[in-house]
Amino acid sequence: MTHPTTVFDGGPDAGLFSPVRAGTAVEEAVSETAWLQSLLDAEAALARAQAALGTVPVGAARAIARAARAERFDPRALALQARESANPVVGLVRALTEAVAADDPQAAEYVHRGSTSQDVLDTGMMMMCRRALELILGDLNRTAAALAALAGRHRGTVMAGRTLALHAVPTTFGLKAAGWHRLVLDAADRVEAARGSLPVSLGGAAGTLAGYLEFADPRGDATTPGEYRERLVDAFAAETGLARPVLPWHALRTPVADTASALAFTTGALGKLAADVQVLVRTEIAEVAEPAVAGRGASSAMPHKRNPVLSTLIRSAALQVPLLTAGLTQCLVTEDERSAGVWHAEWLLLREALRLAGGAAVTAAELAEGLTPDPARMRHNLGLTGSQVVSERLAALLAPRIGRAPAKDLLTRASHTADVRGVSLLEVLSGLPEVTAHHSAEELERLLDPAAYVGAAPALTAHALAAAPAAPPTPAAEKAPVQAPVQAPVRTQPHTTTCAV
Repeated sequence: MTHPTTVFDGGPDAGLFSPVRAGTAVEEAVSETAWLQSLLDAEAALARAQAALGTVPVGAARAIARAARAERFDPRALALQARESANPVVGLVRALTEAVAADDPQAAEYVHRGSTSQDVLDTGMMMMCRRALELILGDLNRTAAALAALAGRHRGTVMAGRTLALHAVPTTFGLKAAGWHRLVLDAADRVEAARGSLPVSLGGAAGTLAGYLEFADPRGDATTPGEYRERLVDAFAAETGLARPVLPWHALRTPVADTASALAFTTGALGKLAADVQVLVRTEIAEVAEPAVAGRGASSAMPHKRNPVLSTLIRSAALQVPLLTAGLTQCLVTEDERSAGVWHAEWLLLREALRLAGGAAVTAAELAEGLTPDPARMRHNLGLTGSQVVSERLAALLAPRIGRAPAKDLLTRASHTADVRGVSLLEVLSGLPEVTAHHSAEELERLLDPAAYVGAAPALTAHALAAAPAAPPTPAAEKAPVQAPVQAPVRTQPHTTTCAV
């Protein structure tokens, strides 16, 4: 039997199986075309830096810069040539030299003068990372601002805190949002630190800058090698806008590992937001809703569904990026002055981690800006356990009177009885002499109100937001309602309220 042959045309990665980054600004910023332009920008910046020091003619540097345009080169042809050299810079330098020669034959000899493939590729990679990290940082700041506003509006909105998937004690939605906000700020700090420390790469063939120095002073000018080295590194850093490294870092991969760490933390922080939203949008919970957009979240089989697409996309990135960044961190283990294979393994891992993190960040901003809490639903769900969520409070109050262990045992048995009989915890406790001897019916009703047992949640939220930018004015429709005591339902019938998602 003859099977049909699939022909692959080697076209660009369209993002078919990575929708979280499809169509985003970061995807474009780390595309092959963008990366190619970064390599060319590194070559042009090196020529300008050398020209500023008088070791390359100014006219030659200008000719190199004119030729260093990505649209003049064929990425696929360069990729195929890279199979013969294990990196794309060798073929690029050859093609760039030809392009410069076509414009200014005398300038061609100054292309890549004294340099090596890794200096160009690593510098271009850092320039590309800087652009991507700037985009990610902007989206993290958007997300943080939206979450700060959300936390401020709902500082007193009571909801059930959940531990190990079950109701624990009451909390507030404001404190939950403040926690998301804090994680996003932590991520932004790490991204900013990584972005600000991205260095140029200038080491020459084996990290000694020998080639640069050899070309620097062919006439025996008075400038010493040490002085020229320092001036060249400074000039190259200034031309690229990157940091000045202490040492050549061909085999010292700290910049890549630091970027990887920031990306892993960022997607983890955003993944926490996504995971919580996925819990809260469940049909039987329905305490929040993702922003509604026509056609978004549609199921291919079930017309009634509106799936939580944004949190799903974010979570998909959060699960992938740590795997990629583990590989990048592993690349710290290099051999010699340049690695055979370790350096090469970084490129695709880093690009994918950047675009996944970038996709997660812009998606998180949209999610945070459009997330809609349902305080009424939170209050309803809080009452499902018949005030058992405050059993900790009663146990603590009874402990000084009947002992800590007996108090906990009493509340455990009372909660079980309430479940079995399908009545409220208040009804069970009202019939126990050990309780009524110390608390009146009015006191018990007050003590069993979940809204009165949120601890320091509002204060913690205010404290967390104190250093944050001022929240935008609260639209009237989104203001949190005045809290009324929970009317705990007796758990005799399953919940049947129609969900909005």
